[in-house]
Amino acid sequence: MSGLEGKVAFITGVARGQGRSHAVRLAREGVDIIGVDICADIPSMSYPNASEADLEETVRLVEKEGQRIVARKADVRNFEELSAAFQEGYKEFGRVDIILANAGVVRLGPETDNFLDEWKDTIDINLTGAYHTVRAALPAMREAGVGGSIVLTSSTAGLKASPSRDASGTAYTAAKTGLVGLMKSLAGNLAPEWIRVNTIHPTGVISGMTQNAAMAALMEEAKRGGKNAVQGMQNALPVEILEPEVISNAIAFLVSDEAKYITGVAMPVDAGFAIV
Repeated sequence: MSGLEGKVAFITGVARGQGRSHAVRLAREGVDIIGVDICADIPSMSYPNASEADLEETVRLVEKEGQRIVARKADVRNFEELSAAFQEGYKEFGRVDIILANAGVVRLGPETDNFLDEWKDTIDINLTGAYHTVRAALPAMREAGVGGSIVLTSSTAGLKASPSRDASGTAYTAAKTGLVGLMKSLAGNLAPEWIRVNTIHPTGVISGMTQNAAMAALMEEAKRGGKNAVQGMQNALPVEILEPEVISNAIAFLVSDEAKYITGVAMPVDAGFAIV
């Protein structure tokens, strides 16, 4: 992709899944990485998060592509912690050209008696965490005066609601839809500074969120005819789930000079999920 060599990207949720894939894909284009991940489980969620070993593997893969990376543990819910992690990377590289607010969670399976925690954590990570990510890095991007690109990872749920009554499921749709509003507000405000802002909306992607025991149980229940969050979810194209690299390719395009006139756009990479 044109115009990426020598740039720096700030990526959340970088230890595995889409975040790792984005880091490696951009590193292949000559981009250095500032990456963060919580590397700890969240009690209200039903599957494990990435580990410190996962984060170390991301470092290895980025360096294998010949690029530098500053990778730190940070929780996107904690603005001070996230900002400190970003600043460490910024001091190392002296610039930030790309912001990818990628970290996200959703509880799989029925809600528990702690449904308010499930709602709050889902909103705080998926929506407020994206806002924190932008606020942590945007001042440095604006101060440079050379423009930049921001991509917020939404979901098909941000374009087509997934029916649910459970706290985390409804919070996920609310948060991913909210990201579109956040994106449009920022895109309009930052356009005069050549800072472009877009959302990307993946269908199901191979990641820690989809490859775990909780999701396997939902899939098995749906196959038996049970009604749950995944029952009836189907892509138009004959593919069950996407590789994370597919999303990374779209990200690489959006942040490149080839997309320099694209801003304020909600881009589906969903195998036609939204039209089924």
